[in-house]
Formats: sequence, C-alpha cells, structure tokens
Amino acid sequence: MNETIKVLESRRSCRSFKPDMIKDEELKTIIEAGTYAATGMGKQSPIIIAVTDKKLRDEIAEENRKIGGWNEGFDPFYGAPVILIVLADKSIVTHIYDGSLVMGNLMNAAESLGVASIWIHRAKEEFESDFGKDILKSLGVEGDYEGIGHCALGYANGPKNEAVPRKENYVYYI
Repeated sequence: MNETIKVLESRRSCRSFKPDMIKDEELKTIIEAGTYAATGMGKQSPIIIAVTDKKLRDEIAEENRKIGGWNEGFDPFYGAPVILIVLADKSIVTHIYDGSLVMGNLMNAAESLGVASIWIHRAKEEFESDFGKDILKSLGVEGDYEGIGHCALGYANGPKNEAVPRKENYVYYI
C-alpha cells in the first residue's frame, strides 16, 4: 500500500502524551507541511503559532480549560509538550476551510514522523478574548484572525487505538 494512504488510514487522536519534547527537525517538518495545505485561490489565509515554551503552553491550556468548563487541574491538551495554533484571516472567505486543511496537514505529517497529535477546539474563543489578542500583539500579528484549532503534538504515552469500522453509506456513487 502507498505510504501516504497508510498514514491517512493509521492516524488516530492521542489523549495521553509523554512529557518529552519532540525533536526540532520533526517540528520544523510538521510545520512546513502545514504551510503547503491547499487554500482558496492560493491566498494562504492561515498562520501557525508554534508554542514550545512550557509556561505559555500551560497558560493557553488553562484558558482553554476555562472556556471548556472543565475542573481545575484538567489539561485539555493531554500533556502534549507542543501546541501548534492555527488561525486564519477572517477577510478571506475560505479562511475556515483553509485553516482546517492546515490542521489536517499538520496531523498527517506528524503521523508520518511517528509524532502523535490531536485537534483541540476552542481556539476561536481564545483568540476572540483579550488573552488571545495579547498573544497576537506580542508576536506583531496584525489583522482580524479567527482561531481554527490547536494541533497538540508529542510522543504517545501508550499504543494508539484501532480504527473503528467505517460507517455504512459513507460514500454514494453516481
């Protein structure tokens, strides 16, 4: 079977990460793959914020936890040491689709390198708040961006789950 198809069929969301930082070369490769995602009219509306600083990572996790309504101490990123936050320029009509394709590229590239991942939501709410806007300001990012998702990355702390059977009537042929 083709290696790309194997990756697409084997990737699973990870909900338990080792604390070990992923290799810099792996991180750069994953991020670069994200930048090659298809975008509407080639406008490249998304941006990626790579968070490897543990203090900031933990602050983002806490903000995400509060938005999600979970109890104190819960880590919505499941211990992942790296968070790639994908946002997209709201002035581009395809921004949500563009950012979603970036997320897919990030997760599939990670899988191809033996790095586990999971898509975590609530980036939209984070970056509508002063908390998120302050992060963008500190990076010199100007414009009106919508948070699409967080791609949490790390090494899995255990085996991955098997794929559930594909549902009936997933595909219709004409």
